Amino acid sequence: MPTTLTSKGQITIPKRIRDALNMTPGCLIDFALNREGDVIVQKVANQTTQRRDRFAAARGKADIKWRTDELMTLLRGEH
Repeated sequence: MPTTLTSKGQITIPKRIRDALNMTPGCLIDFALNREGDVIVQKVANQTTQRRDRFAAARGKADIKWRTDELMTLLRGEH
């Protein structure tokens, strides 16, 4: 399954491999070399070190229930 290395050093892991390792967007992946020089790709078992969505803590926390027209007036000012 050949893939192309981008100018930023990125590759796309083929879907067949992602499915076999149950990889989902945001999961951590480990790369290693064995003695023969083969690259080993593994999904990291402990995902606790995974980066959190920077907006996750703020979702659903607004305590003001804005009406659309009030919010638009606040953002755009009076016409």
